[in-house]
Amino acid sequence: MGLGGGTQVAGKARQSIRSGAAVPERGVSIRAVAERAQVSIATVSRVVNGVANMASPETVARVRAAIADLGYRPSSAGRSLRQRQSRLVAVIAANLGNPAMTAIAASVEVALRTRGLVLALCDSHDRAELQDEYLLEMRAHLVRATVLLGVVKSPQLDMMREAGEPLIFVNRRCPGDDGQPFIGIDNRQAGRDAASFFLRRGVRDIAVIHGHLDSSATVERIGGIAESFVAAGAPLPPERFLTTAGAEHLEIGYRAAGALLEAGTLPAGFACASDMIAFGAHRRLVEAGLEAGGTPHLLGFDDNPLNPWIAPWLSSIRIPYPAYGEALLTMMDPDAPREVILRHEVIDRSVA
Repeated sequence: MGLGGGTQVAGKARQSIRSGAAVPERGVSIRAVAERAQVSIATVSRVVNGVANMASPETVARVRAAIADLGYRPSSAGRSLRQRQSRLVAVIAANLGNPAMTAIAASVEVALRTRGLVLALCDSHDRAELQDEYLLEMRAHLVRATVLLGVVKSPQLDMMREAGEPLIFVNRRCPGDDGQPFIGIDNRQAGRDAASFFLRRGVRDIAVIHGHLDSSATVERIGGIAESFVAAGAPLPPERFLTTAGAEHLEIGYRAAGALLEAGTLPAGFACASDMIAFGAHRRLVEAGLEAGGTPHLLGFDDNPLNPWIAPWLSSIRIPYPAYGEALLTMMDPDAPREVILRHEVIDRSVA
């Protein structure tokens, strides 16, 4: 009954539109704002578009009050075509299943709202073809900027970079072009700090478990670890660096720990290039009856917001998620720096 009634209503609505019957207005017009503020439509348009230098402060205040009173929302499509940009800022994340990326995206959304901007969030799943699909779609929407939160190399990315499109790279640097705008931590130094975490404890035999090497963050983190162990006179052999192609981080950690258990070559410590990898490794160790939690020998990267709740045993390199939003606003200013390096810290939850 309800479904049939709804179908009849929808049919009548379509018939009314075809027959030219009046339909309710979808919003307040710019003319109504002009009449309320007792100014011209052109003046309202200039105030809305941020070009109000020809109007007095009193006039600008009156127009803004009328906009607020009437609930006027300007047409983003029309403004985009005139200004070649919209209120949208695109964020293309590599993996929103990772709480670290979700936390950064949330910080960006909060910051954008303070500028009257809107976040359009996509998940590329670390796949080049999906990243290119979203890049093209966001370009069609004339977004103000495209933020790549974990980038992979792709053809459309190269074309947009060469064309000078507004791109900002977060956490991972632009593949093949380190000079592109970048926001993130000093990943190589973070790797050195991770190595120091183990070396200070006299732990000189560790496994380094990491994701794919297309990520500049991963390469720099494991590079910092490796060079620090070399400097300490305890170079790590190639077999102590483990990953699994095409797998999610949880699975990478789980499989790597399993392989070491099966080979009977379990190290004294695990340096995991993400907390998610550390979760997977810890799960496999617990299944084997080895209580890794509570020891000083397991370290992750990110210190995602869930750690105090589900992994109080995990020490980690903390990335300052709340700072990313403000850093992005800085990067979008006219005189923006080419990079913003945020401060990381080692969070030690080990048992003394």
